Amino acid sequence: MKPSSQPSSRVTRWALGLAAGAVLAAGAALAQAPLKVGFVYVSPVGDAGWTYQHDQGRKEMEKALSGKVETKFVENVPEGADAERVIRELASSGNKLIFTTSFGYMNPTIKVAAQFPNSVFEHATGYKTAKNVGIYNARFYEGRYLCGVIAGKMTKSNVAGYVAAFPIPEVVQGINAFTQGMRSVNPKAELKVIWTNSWYDPGREREAANTLISQGADVVTHHTDSTAVVQAAEEKGKYAFGYHSDMSKYGAHAHLTATTHQWGAYYTKIAQEVIAGNWKPASVWGGLKDGMIKLAPLNSAVPKDVATLVAAKEKDIVAGKLHPFQGPVKDNSGKERVAAGKTMSDDEMQKMDFYVEGVQGSLPKK
Repeated sequence: MKPSSQPSSRVTRWALGLAAGAVLAAGAALAQAPLKVGFVYVSPVGDAGWTYQHDQGRKEMEKALSGKVETKFVENVPEGADAERVIRELASSGNKLIFTTSFGYMNPTIKVAAQFPNSVFEHATGYKTAKNVGIYNARFYEGRYLCGVIAGKMTKSNVAGYVAAFPIPEVVQGINAFTQGMRSVNPKAELKVIWTNSWYDPGREREAANTLISQGADVVTHHTDSTAVVQAAEEKGKYAFGYHSDMSKYGAHAHLTATTHQWGAYYTKIAQEVIAGNWKPASVWGGLKDGMIKLAPLNSAVPKDVATLVAAKEKDIVAGKLHPFQGPVKDNSGKERVAAGKTMSDDEMQKMDFYVEGVQGSLPKK
């Protein structure tokens, strides 16, 4: 009689079942593996400033998505070839979502993204997108306008100073919005600007602030990454506005408020979309209304009537009743840039290449 093949069939089915179970278990483990998220920072994290604020956003995302994400950051990465190398290394090491957080990282991000089509890249403050590259920014100019209102009310010399990094539209928007706010309450006020040609150079930033103060500025602010301008104002007994983050601990008397950037909710949202598999490239530009821009608490030195005025103007910006670049707007040569009854479009603002009335000097070429 021919031996039965039933036992071997049972063994085969048992082995196949084990194999299938192992595959399913491996698949489940893979599905549950945390999303690896990389961040590239242009300056040291420190405890205040542009990079610090992005890192606070990273931590907020980690907390909100506990166990679902695993993050890594590389700080103090120069814009250019170094940035491309770092972005590529993050992608090569399995980071499926990478945030590149400085304007000069735009082209390196686009280049690396083309080589890693299965990873998602998000670039801050740029304008180029791709199938796997989204861009995001905050309407810094809204906070700048409100700070300008305070400056216009608080200045005694009618001269304010601005330490700026590079003459790109994002920075020019801030200079002009600050001036627009200042002159909306004090038409005699003027702004002096010094360029550092660096995002982060505390020594140069401090030197620029001191120069502006020596030229009559009794209120200063900055679009650079360190706290040096606020510290210089504190030492000289002048007023200052922080930027990126609340810098009041560096100038208890000087620091009137700050335009702060809030990235945590956005980072959490993007990571959730990547995890869910429904991320799509987009261009996001959020402001006060979206919670991406907030003013730091006002110094008690700001009079109550000024604080009330600023709160009312903030409410109007959120409601769409007030825009920092609603006409008429003239440049500092007298040429009309926005007609009465019109408002500058997002596209026009993102190409801004002039100083408004009240800013001294001429805009340097890039």
